[in-house]
Amino acid sequence: MSKQTVKKPIPTFKTEEQERVYWESDPHGQDSTAHLDWAKAKKVKLPNLRPTTKTISLRLPQHLLDSIKVAANARDVPYQSLIKVWLQEKLHSH
Repeated sequence: MSKQTVKKPIPTFKTEEQERVYWESDPHGQDSTAHLDWAKAKKVKLPNLRPTTKTISLRLPQHLLDSIKVAANARDVPYQSLIKVWLQEKLHSH
């Protein structure tokens, strides 16, 4: 006879940070199997999932910003998107 274990409810979190702290709270990390029966899990696709972003303030000399906007316009992309691409490329080149 198999013994069925009762799963603990997953707490409700107000922020992603609170959830992260919970799952990382004990030295070994919270064991999700205490909450979920992974044998019943189903694959899902999340086509519109976007990474969490944070707004920052960045002061640039006006001539530099103008040059970035010209480069972005030539590529037909928003200048902020171009800045992000360039930053990512620079990080991965080292």
